[in-house]
This record gives sequence, C-alpha cells and structure tokens, in this order.
Amino acid sequence: MKLDSTLSAVVTGGASGLGLATVKALRAQGVKVAIFDLNQEIGEKMAKETGAVFCQCDVLSDESVDQAFASAREVNGQERILVCCAGGGNAIPTVRRDKKTGEIQMFPTDKFEWVLRLNTVGTFRCITRSAAGMMAEDLLDEERGVIVNTASAAATDGQMGQAAYSAAKAGIVGMTLTIARDLSREAIRVNTIQPGIFDTPAMARAPQAMKDALGAMVPHPRRLGHPDEFASLVLEMVRNRYMNAETIRLDGAIRMQPR
Repeated sequence: MKLDSTLSAVVTGGASGLGLATVKALRAQGVKVAIFDLNQEIGEKMAKETGAVFCQCDVLSDESVDQAFASAREVNGQERILVCCAGGGNAIPTVRRDKKTGEIQMFPTDKFEWVLRLNTVGTFRCITRSAAGMMAEDLLDEERGVIVNTASAAATDGQMGQAAYSAAKAGIVGMTLTIARDLSREAIRVNTIQPGIFDTPAMARAPQAMKDALGAMVPHPRRLGHPDEFASLVLEMVRNRYMNAETIRLDGAIRMQPR
C-alpha cells in the first residue's frame, strides 16, 4: 500500500515509545494519523507536535474503543492502517517464597488476567473494529487495509516473572495467522512485530548501568533498539503487499536469558 496523504491510520498507544515513533514515521509520509492513548495530556501534546489527531482510548473498554474510532473517522475518514502498540505488563513470579518469612505467595490471578486483557484482548478489540470499517471500503491497489500488531521477544523467551506478559504477547503471535486468514477474503493483511529491548520512555527510567548491561546482551548491534527502527518495519509491512501473516522479531539477535 502506497503511503501518502490519501491514507488514514490509527496507532494505539501512540503518545509515546514505539507508538509515537510510528506516528511520526507515518506523518512524515503524509498519512493522516489518529493517536489512541489513555493519557490525555501527553496524547494531546504529541498530536499537536506531529499534526495528528488525539482520541482518548482505553483498550480495555468496548465503549471507549468504539468512541475513539468514531471520533478518528469523523476527522480523518476510515483508516486503512491500524498499528496496535498499546500494552503493558508486570513482573511477578508464578509462585514465590518470601525470603524473610518463608511464606509461599501465588501470582494473583486478577493481575495475570489484567495483563492478558490489556495486551491480547485489547489488541483483538481494536482489530475487530478497524477491520469492520475497512471491509466497507473499496479496494485500493488490490487491498482494503493493513494491520500491524506489537508482540514481544518475551512471547517466545520470557524471563522469570513474566508469565502473564509472555502469555499475553504469545497470544498476539498465535492469533496473527488465524486473523490474517479470516480477513484474507476481504483483502486485509495482518502482521506482527516482536521487538526486543528498545530505548523507550519506560526503559528511560532504568539506571544507565542497567541499560548499558541490557544493550551489551544484544549480539549485534550491541545496544538497545531505537523506536524509529520499529517504525521503519511498520512502514515496510504496510508497503509490501505480499507480506501477510508474518511475525518478525526485531531484536538484534538477542535471546533473553532466564533473568
């Protein structure tokens, strides 16, 4: 799909990190972009800076997602591109023993479920709304739209304490082929990116020594990933009309250690 000012895109989690880099890359090609994000203050600021439209959105809520798509389409028209970057996680061992008391503590099920709802279900919720809208459009260069999801290297080599996050991101990887098959008759492509360790705002809060150590774990290039490298792959997935149902690791060849 050719990227230009005739196209509209939605980027969830688009106010920061990988999502914001994607917004900037799409805007650089002239694409009209709607930023979906829960943080209104930062979202409005980034929309103003990039020339995008901000729509406050909680991917955990059907009502919120429906309203966000309606608001975005009112301004930019029907999106032909959906990039799902909204997500998050926690770090809790499956079962652990308190070092001081010896008490055995289990991973709270509600916290495990929340991570799956945020990442896997939240991504699927946005896919269904966007795909339904794309299906009403005419073909454009033999296709109606493109969807790009964000998983994680943790989907296949999660570290200790990442049971919920690994399961959630593995769910995104696992549903990529199935959804691509479901939408193939409607000429809508679906791909997923599995990023490794990237230099995002969340990582910026870590001590420099920790970031240096994490970067040194990457075989080549020996550093953290840059968000614009993620955005570059998003653009290629949109442009390349033969790329469908693919999950691509973007991680400098890192394979995460147990901890």
